[in-house]
Amino acid sequence: MFDLRYWRCVLKKSFSCPDNDVRFYLYTPESGRKRMRIDIRNHLSLPLSGFDPLRKNVILIHGFNGTESKSPMTVLRDAYLYRGDTNIFTVDWAEISRFPCYLSSLSNTRLVAQCTAKLYAFMMDHGGIAEETSCVGHSLGAHICGMVSNHLDVKQHTIVGLDPARPLVDRFGDSYFRLTRDDAHHVQVIHTNAGLLGEKNQIGHVDFCVNGGMVQPGCKGNVVHIARCSHFQSACYFAKTVKQPKSIMGMPCSGMCPKKWTNWGFAPGKPVPMGHDTPYGLQGTYCVETDTKKDCPFN
Repeated sequence: MFDLRYWRCVLKKSFSCPDNDVRFYLYTPESGRKRMRIDIRNHLSLPLSGFDPLRKNVILIHGFNGTESKSPMTVLRDAYLYRGDTNIFTVDWAEISRFPCYLSSLSNTRLVAQCTAKLYAFMMDHGGIAEETSCVGHSLGAHICGMVSNHLDVKQHTIVGLDPARPLVDRFGDSYFRLTRDDAHHVQVIHTNAGLLGEKNQIGHVDFCVNGGMVQPGCKGNVVHIARCSHFQSACYFAKTVKQPKSIMGMPCSGMCPKKWTNWGFAPGKPVPMGHDTPYGLQGTYCVETDTKKDCPFN
């Protein structure tokens, strides 16, 4: 049966949090893959869900046509669960970011950012440590991580943008609507489909241009399939660095990403780890070559 609801786009016209279309969940080393819904109106919500203020914190935000319960978010979640030292918060805005409603999803990022900022403040009010808290976003989720700072009194400590979305953002989005290096003390960006689904060139303090930045090994099929697969690979590469410290290294290179042919413009300097263990305060663009041939799972 043809479902008309599939084509019904939701455009949020009011920005009041909490909102039932922006849901927060917590995963802990003790709960594993069992998620706990977080209600920022209930001050017992965090303690009763297993939140440990002495742990590190990560906020994971999916992109267009995504959800917190499918890849690549589950790949990231499981990587942090493997570490066993992190409170893992996921932001689910699937109901207002469905295909084919990209334009309304782009507008709805404002609401998601505002509500996520309230989650961030809620965490800090319950003992969370800002210096131990990171926001990791994929595609439009990367821009949401940046927009969260618009609603905070102080900058976030660390943001990781996984192939931040490019369509329309590059043309119409000002600094309020997109991730920039001004949104946190340390902004890292990983480019895997630069110039197509992902932003190009340097936009953070430190940017990693992986395998030339546009097409990733193991991504086969038509142009659309290759682009989506490459776009998702940014999350899988980062997840690998969460599980295996210093497993992916980059060399200094020119700021242009994607790279043309094999001329990556290497510059003098030592290799540095990409991802979870990238040194705080590092700046510049780094080129990465991986030997992976495994297709990153995506829906």
